[in-house]
Amino acid sequence: QVHLVESGGGLVQAGGSLRLSCAASGRTISSYAMGWFRQAPGKEREFVARISRLGINTYYTDSVKARFTISRDNAKNTVSLQMNSLKPEDTAVYYCAADSSPATTFARSAYEYWGQGTQVTVSS
Repeated sequence: QVHLVESGGGLVQAGGSLRLSCAASGRTISSYAMGWFRQAPGKEREFVARISRLGINTYYTDSVKARFTISRDNAKNTVSLQMNSLKPEDTAVYYCAADSSPATTFARSAYEYWGQGTQVTVSS
């Protein structure tokens, strides 16, 4: 069992930055690829970013490429999402998730463990 807790959300003006953190407990996250998803009001939860077990490979949805950076520290059992040049359309609840499968996937169903989410609001 992996327990995930996100933090770092808040209210920021367009063009600003936020850094989200995800702290894991229960098991080491080195056995898991980690992902960030987001869900805006009235919309489905969507993939944002993914990082492989050792942090070698990263993947991003097109809308955040060159603005967001996912990273991990397996020794500290944490995953982060640095978000720069934020836009109002980035407003959503952001979730951290863990995936133990060997295949690279961006589907929500592949991730076994989820945090409770942290709200990010970007004002125009």
